[in-house]
Amino acid sequence: MEGGADEELLTIGAVRKLLEQDFPEISISKIRYLEDRGLVTPQRTPGGYRLFSTMDVERLRTILRLQRDEFLPLGVIGKELDGSTTGSFSVANQAKQLKRANLSAPAPARRHSAEEMRAATGVSAELLADLEAFSLIAGTSAQGYDETDREVVQTMVELSQYGVEPRHLRFFRNAADREASLFEQLLASGLRSKNPERRREAISSLENLAALASHLRHLMLVATLRRMTA
Repeated sequence: MEGGADEELLTIGAVRKLLEQDFPEISISKIRYLEDRGLVTPQRTPGGYRLFSTMDVERLRTILRLQRDEFLPLGVIGKELDGSTTGSFSVANQAKQLKRANLSAPAPARRHSAEEMRAATGVSAELLADLEAFSLIAGTSAQGYDETDREVVQTMVELSQYGVEPRHLRFFRNAADREASLFEQLLASGLRSKNPERRREAISSLENLAALASHLRHLMLVATLRRMTA
């Protein structure tokens, strides 16, 4: 994100001052953390000082707003921003695009070993074993782990920084199983059909159901959390 030739670039301290009016708890260390996560890439002077463009600042503002108002994880925010040609993020399109499952495509064949998983996510051997024991990931150390497992592990590593333990997440697994069972009941005839076209339609409907339900859960969580902090 290079600024224009005549654009005045800002130091990290100046950026903090610009943002603190809307985000009073913003700190220099928070901005550095977002940079470390790859969410913003300021320029650097020969001496190593960060210089932020107007676009960098607006990107930071968007990230902080989505964290605060929509309770979205940084991984989700980063993927959507990086996939946008305008650098904008539309929560309204989240259910249709970002969270839409691709159930008709074959599952990724790439498998990660336990060593690769620990190197990629920073997960401890103990936490990885606990995630397996609580059936929060499908893979095992013997069989390897797929990309979905890797994302679950990465999310759990971040949650663990707040004191969340694998045993706390069992209700997520139970809720997901119940939700999947409901969708299966609703679309059972199409999913089991021997007619390829009818089966494709059922899978498409299943994807839409999953996206809508995911978005509804997100909205309900936001509403509940807002009541807690009111």
